[in-house]
Amino acid sequence: MHRYLLNISYIGTNFRGIQKTVNKLEQSRLDTQSIQGCLELALRVFHPINEIQTVLSSRTDAGVHALHSTVHVDLERSNGQPYDNDTLVGVLNRTFDKQRLPIRVLSSQLVADSFHCRYHATGRTYLYRFAVAKDPPTADQNLRNKAYEAFIPVEEIDRCYFLQSASFDIERVQAASRMFIGVHDFRTFMSVSRQKGPSRDHPMFTVRKVDEIDIRPGRSLALAPNASLAAEIYNYWDIEIKAKSFLYKQVRRIVGALIALGNGRIDERCLYQMLTIPSKNSWDHRVLLAPACGLYLCRVHYRETNN
Repeated sequence: MHRYLLNISYIGTNFRGIQKTVNKLEQSRLDTQSIQGCLELALRVFHPINEIQTVLSSRTDAGVHALHSTVHVDLERSNGQPYDNDTLVGVLNRTFDKQRLPIRVLSSQLVADSFHCRYHATGRTYLYRFAVAKDPPTADQNLRNKAYEAFIPVEEIDRCYFLQSASFDIERVQAASRMFIGVHDFRTFMSVSRQKGPSRDHPMFTVRKVDEIDIRPGRSLALAPNASLAAEIYNYWDIEIKAKSFLYKQVRRIVGALIALGNGRIDERCLYQMLTIPSKNSWDHRVLLAPACGLYLCRVHYRETNN
């Protein structure tokens, strides 16, 4: 038996999320609506003699993408020899390509049997991409309809969050983002999971340390004429957040709160109260959860591997 660390990337638009669903009351089946289920199905091509059970380093929700995530899996060949890493990468990617699945294996490496891709991770970096119209509709116009009338490059559909905001103060957002750096109880910024189980609404589960938040100008992924038009119409921004681990939907709630501040829907006092009075009741409902389409798991960090 040998353990492999797979570095993977994917576009999550058409998946329910990375984690497969397991129903103990049903007969075992592959969940091809999840990244994990598709990966385990592709690994069957190698015909290992053991049951294929992948382990995830990080969980992403429906519509969230990953530039780099990690999975480990134990595989045993009938002759006891390890699989060649390059062959693993090539065959898996060919399988995904045949099935037209937006999943790619970046690399594979043999790791110790004691290695765990989740518990040995030292940090995770998420990127959120959004764009703000330079000449948005005025406040007295119907912004919902105007958003559909506005130009959005087809290359960016489900890849970036586009705002038709009547006003947006990015400097205010950059200054306020520093509130989140350090150790805080992020209970207010945790969505309640729909999964059954014991409540995790307790400081021992909800205290996290945010190491870095960097808000910087981004760029369009549009091509040819669309690129110049997109640059003319929108200002692109990247929000990068790094921590050892995150709560359920924590990143999207932080980004949503910062965008609400930039839009003038809330002020810094409201942001401070949500952060310093940790409770699900402290969430200001003027703040909208940032859409999944703009969120990317950028990197999973390790000390002792090549990641």
